[in-house]
Amino acid sequence: MNYDAILVVSFGGPESPEDVIPFLENVLRGRNVPRERMLAVAEHYYHFGGKSPINQQTRELIAAVEKELAQHGPKLPVYWGNRNWHPMLAETLLKMKQDGVRRALAFVTSAYSSYSGCRQYREDLARAQNEIGPGAPEILKLRVFFNHPGFIEATEDRLRDALQEIPAEARQRVQIVYVAHSIPLSMANSCDYVRQLEEVKGLVSARLGISNHTLVYQSRSGAPEQPWLEPDILDYLRDVKARDLASAVVLAPISFISDHMEVLYDLDIEARQLCKTLRL
Repeated sequence: MNYDAILVVSFGGPESPEDVIPFLENVLRGRNVPRERMLAVAEHYYHFGGKSPINQQTRELIAAVEKELAQHGPKLPVYWGNRNWHPMLAETLLKMKQDGVRRALAFVTSAYSSYSGCRQYREDLARAQNEIGPGAPEILKLRVFFNHPGFIEATEDRLRDALQEIPAEARQRVQIVYVAHSIPLSMANSCDYVRQLEEVKGLVSARLGISNHTLVYQSRSGAPEQPWLEPDILDYLRDVKARDLASAVVLAPISFISDHMEVLYDLDIEARQLCKTLRL
């Protein structure tokens, strides 16, 4: 089958303080999230100057893909469209149409199956195609890649580096805490998200020869009475200390392939600070 281009589809993120509120309004459109909660999340972005690292890391990914294609082929142009911030998908698909692209392969920077991690991207692609109208390029999405050898090997490499930073005396009782973005139980029960996360946990830990590992969740939102996947990372770290489950922990955010606010704030600040407080 012939393709004219590759389309990288990502979540998107703000790149200045002025972008933050419009970006979050895009993310939360159609969801019953109180404005107070949105403004609280906005403060996380303002803490880092209103800029998420995700767009720049996506640019670096695209540059690496373009270099690989130039050296080894196939020689296809690479386009980039986001769900929630510029370049938006409709903008990109219009440019692809103007460039004569008729059929493209889409790489979505989300490794797992779930509504928010897979089907919603498909819906946004279809919405952008409808907005462009006749002549919009046909888009075929590549499969989720949670168990692709390249993803597993990269996760193993980063974890191996982190484990080497643990003091030797604590390394015998270190625990790998795999962290994934929480989703509502109603969503989790209708997809393979948890099973796929468990598979990644098993594959990576087996390669590292580690059996002291667990899977926890982060960044839940929504109404307090709505059940989401648990345990929460902060609750779990307190439990590690209370029950003396490990002398050190390594956090592995396996549901993301790029840093963004859920990593920078929820893990690098909140979880790391709690570990220091607990002396983990």
